[in-house]
Amino acid sequence: MKVLIIGGSGFLGTALVRRATAAGWGTAATYCSRPGSLSAAAWHRLDLRAPGHLDEVLAAADPDVVINATSGGSDWAVTADGSIRVAMAAARRGCRLVHVSSDAVFSGSPTHYDETSLPDPVTPYGAAKAAAETAARLLAPAAAVVRTSLIIGHGGSEHERLVHALAVGTHDGVLFTDDIRCPVHVDDLASALWELAVSDGAGVFHLAGADAVSRHELGVLIARRDGLDAGRLAAGRRADARMPGALDVRLDSSATQARVRTRLRGAREFLQVR
Repeated sequence: MKVLIIGGSGFLGTALVRRATAAGWGTAATYCSRPGSLSAAAWHRLDLRAPGHLDEVLAAADPDVVINATSGGSDWAVTADGSIRVAMAAARRGCRLVHVSSDAVFSGSPTHYDETSLPDPVTPYGAAKAAAETAARLLAPAAAVVRTSLIIGHGGSEHERLVHALAVGTHDGVLFTDDIRCPVHVDDLASALWELAVSDGAGVFHLAGADAVSRHELGVLIARRDGLDAGRLAAGRRADARMPGALDVRLDSSATQARVRTRLRGAREFLQVR
């Protein structure tokens, strides 16, 4: 069996590449600027904005499964149009598609969202992700569309790097006490995604951690785990900052958790000091 991981050089993509190669699958992965460090995978440069480029990569990799773990942020040409190209190409070739989406597709009103909840984005990034979800479900009806939340790991995520910078004083800013999410550990997420990739599950799935925590609480947990001074993490309210985006988005993953063996730990568990 062969898998192609779109966005394989990213934080989540790297974990997926590691898992695929460990499972003995023929593994190909894409990158935008430079290939990942795992030499067991075949690396292909891919610009999702370039028509035809994806077809060349798919022809070279000849995968049975495509996992789209790329993120172009609010760049519609990558996050929306690029993901639509992936879904179309996977459908043409008869590949199993797993499309990774985000809790950014929700507005935060209401705060709790299960797999049946319909997107109601309030940011350009959320709108692009919602468009990509819709396209994946329509173009590849057998695909698994997976929403997740903040992804945390062993120090390499953008959230962990920000906490370190704030704690040592190389970056100024605050962590919001009213910005609530359900962080997930990258290893848990990659494991559960792999389970879905080798299954025939279709539709929408939620893979988020069991705990709903604020950005500030998450920062404190990261700082304590890493031996940093959590007291240096300034707290603030996102509502006062008048920043766009949802405040409180809690993904209910219970239906998906009942279908996968991987236990989705909460941040208070996987970030506890040992």
